[in-house]
Amino acid sequence: MAVPRREDVGVIRIRGTNLPRDVECRLVPVRGIRGAVGVTANTKEAIADATQSLLGQMCTVNHLDRSSIISVFFTVTVDLDADYPAAAARAMGWTDVPLLDAQEIEVPGGVPRVIRVLMHVESTLERHEIQHVYLGQAIVLRPDLHRKT
Repeated sequence: MAVPRREDVGVIRIRGTNLPRDVECRLVPVRGIRGAVGVTANTKEAIADATQSLLGQMCTVNHLDRSSIISVFFTVTVDLDADYPAAAARAMGWTDVPLLDAQEIEVPGGVPRVIRVLMHVESTLERHEIQHVYLGQAIVLRPDLHRKT
């Protein structure tokens, strides 16, 4: 199936299937948005503040509301174990969004105390229009993507 172009996004009607009636489907491309944030300390409060700040910024710059978020995958460096980033997202009201936490692989010389995010969203933005968000000490992970906001 071809990826729908921006002008094709909308409602389509499927006919001639084995379904008992015609079906209307909404076509919206799925996009992945990356982000990362440095955390000031390994505390529940610092992890929650950093997570909520990052998610808020990712939604703001990409013009997202919660209904367009399909799922969010978080990773944390091994030095962050005071709480789950997903708990901070749920505290924001993201109780109907599938959330998953995992531990990042430990790479020698890697940036400490970082939360990384991969957010899957429905968006009519073209791939090159997506704004990936790196905050605080995490900017060094992808300086090519950093935009001052």
